[in-house]
Amino acid sequence: MAQVSLNKVCKIYSGGVKAVDMVSLGVENKEFMILVGPSGCGKSTTLRMVAGLEESSSGDIYIGDKRVNDVPVKDRDIAMVFQNYALYPHFTVFENMAFGLRLRHYPKLEIIQRVNEAADILSIRHILRRKPRELSGGERQRVAVGRAIVRKPLVFLFDEPLSNLDANLRVQMRTEIHKLHIRLQTTIIYVTHDQTEAMTMGDRIAVMRAGLIQQVADPIDVYDHPKNKFVAGFIGSPPMNFMNGKIIKKDGKFYFDEGNIRIKLIEGMFKKITPYLEKEIIFGIRPEDIYDKLFASDAPPENIVRVSCEVVEPMGSEVYLYLNTGKHTFIARVGAHNRPAVNQDLDVVFDMSKVHFFDKDSEETII
Repeated sequence: MAQVSLNKVCKIYSGGVKAVDMVSLGVENKEFMILVGPSGCGKSTTLRMVAGLEESSSGDIYIGDKRVNDVPVKDRDIAMVFQNYALYPHFTVFENMAFGLRLRHYPKLEIIQRVNEAADILSIRHILRRKPRELSGGERQRVAVGRAIVRKPLVFLFDEPLSNLDANLRVQMRTEIHKLHIRLQTTIIYVTHDQTEAMTMGDRIAVMRAGLIQQVADPIDVYDHPKNKFVAGFIGSPPMNFMNGKIIKKDGKFYFDEGNIRIKLIEGMFKKITPYLEKEIIFGIRPEDIYDKLFASDAPPENIVRVSCEVVEPMGSEVYLYLNTGKHTFIARVGAHNRPAVNQDLDVVFDMSKVHFFDKDSEETII
């Protein structure tokens, strides 16, 4: 079994810089776990501690049932794929993929068999005699993955492996790695700053910020039920819109009052929002949950607001509208046919069943 468990793991560098702060995380056998977060959040440091490339300052790291804090890298039965591929330039593809096996004194015939098997999985058998300088970025990435596959380790570790590829290759390799996980049925921990990779590849994702894990859940749960404002804003493209305002009550109904716009809350929110009556609060709504009134004619009048359209950004199958209330700018993601004129006032509808509210001080989710 290849579970990975971190229990209150910390990494403090000289000078007191805390890169990882009391991280506890369990990765199940055969699970594809994504560590996602902005640069400097501690995700790569966490991965390197699992690999043994960084020493933890405190806490326990287990691979299977074995505590590995003091186990050398070569004895942890892991394989790591790096951001820069880390291929030996003077070796052929075959030699790069076989290098780790030769170090472990595998028989020559078994090395050939394992390398050819991995090459077939990744469709790179035709480049086995080439050297890295003769390969494209996508081919180099496949070789780096192949070098990990031949080891047949308990755990695969990926450290932002697609960040050096162009957009089309990233999409292609994302699919290939996902199919590889299904085929190999092994445990993978994958680090990325790209929330699209996190949403599309992982069984679960762990969102990190400033060395702390903010939320661990399956991608859709994180998207629909973010634990706090940071997670809500980080997961999603374009990101969630936020506005500051107050909760007010009128005629037995609750409203979010931004100053220039006022929107009625649905009844299911009343109980949780009551403690915030007449208090500052943060309102959040995703761009896809804002509609042009022309295409939402059945919307209740209390959910319709007048805004100014500042920018229209066609994206092919959809359009991003940059709208302004006079106090806040926000983005609506609408269909390709919906292109209002720039500087035109228009009425938009907020889908109040999809909105979120956050405590202004703690930024924790209220609804």
